[in-house]
Amino acid sequence: MMVHSSVGLGILAAMIFRAGWRWRHPPPPLPPSLGRLEAGLARCTHLMLYLIFISMPLAGYLNAAAAGHPVDFFGVLSIPPLLSENGRLSQVAIAIHLVGQYPLYLFVTLHVAGALFHGAVKRDGVVRRMLPMPRRG
Repeated sequence: MMVHSSVGLGILAAMIFRAGWRWRHPPPPLPPSLGRLEAGLARCTHLMLYLIFISMPLAGYLNAAAAGHPVDFFGVLSIPPLLSENGRLSQVAIAIHLVGQYPLYLFVTLHVAGALFHGAVKRDGVVRRMLPMPRRG
């Protein structure tokens, strides 16, 4: 369980950093070859991934905290429960955490499928746009 919660805390920290970075550094514009539907799907998928990858670790932490359990980060850092024990909140949080895995699977699959489609079928530069390397041409 410690590894699970540690990975969750790591994902939460990375996603908060990523959201802040994205806010300060907007992505390059989508290529004009993308239709309105594709651009809308890309934006929706990215928004949902941000929401899921932030809400899932938060729900996991709320579950543990409302149950009165501290959350350890690889045994190095212990985050104490920041709220009083609340069985109902713990149940709601774990339900959100458990049910949230299905949208997570869906949107990660959509994201990977979109990347594969643009990289292998359309070859329109969308995958190159996602990479941190300098862009040529």
